[in-house]
Amino acid sequence: MDNVHSLYSSVTPEENGTETCDSSSTEDGLVDAFGDLAALPVEVGERRPTCLRCRRPQKVCLCPFLPSQPLEVSSCLYVVQHPAEESRVLRTVPLLAACLPQGKCNVIVGRRFNEEKHPELAAVCRDSRTLILYPGPKSQNLEELVQYQEVGTVKHNVIIIDGTWSQAKNMFLKNSLFHLPKQVQLNRTLSSQYVIRTQPSNICLSTLECAAVALSILERNDDIQEVLLRPLKALCSFQLQHGAQIHHSKEHLLKNGMYDKPMPKNKRKIKRMEKLVSDHNISPR
Repeated sequence: MDNVHSLYSSVTPEENGTETCDSSSTEDGLVDAFGDLAALPVEVGERRPTCLRCRRPQKVCLCPFLPSQPLEVSSCLYVVQHPAEESRVLRTVPLLAACLPQGKCNVIVGRRFNEEKHPELAAVCRDSRTLILYPGPKSQNLEELVQYQEVGTVKHNVIIIDGTWSQAKNMFLKNSLFHLPKQVQLNRTLSSQYVIRTQPSNICLSTLECAAVALSILERNDDIQEVLLRPLKALCSFQLQHGAQIHHSKEHLLKNGMYDKPMPKNKRKIKRMEKLVSDHNISPR
């Protein structure tokens, strides 16, 4: 500020060929100018009206593809959502929640979870009936786990981590609460129908698809999977009709020589990409 002040004071008004201005009148002029600016109307971008059920813009509402009545299920879902997913336009969790009764699809947003800040989630994690859907060497096949259980005798809670694969992995590893429930995975041969978003591999599923498969297994009702996937199919179909491109998985691109990005130099990343074409456990995206 001192340098600026000396610059302005080094030339007197007389030397500059200008008349001296009264400082108070200058300040008044500035106040008037800013006052005029403040009085200008503010242009607010109009948001498109949103459907309260499917959370989509009303012009592209997907309610005709949702069940007329919420699906009756005994299981309860807990979707632990990475904050970045909230800002994504083409999300599947709102469609999932719209298909299920209130209280059966609970969405909890965050990266870190603990007993103090999230006592309800902590209680769910400690419940012996709770399962967490996360593939790995410690995971049990969900179908094998429930094959000897009678339908409705055990009301399971299912935790699903909603985020990209790297986000989900990071959240699972850094939250000790998620290591308490029994870890399960899906082994059904199923290709993702969420073709408007890139998946790591052909068998990685969107959150809605994972929930659809898990609920159909737990409730012993394959119709649940079909009903839950109906709005997802409609969403992808609409997007493709309006210019969206089909996104092949990274696994597909690598296998078919279509991967056009530079290969990583990091050995760990190279091994991760090699694993894409050899790992066949169905993973939530």
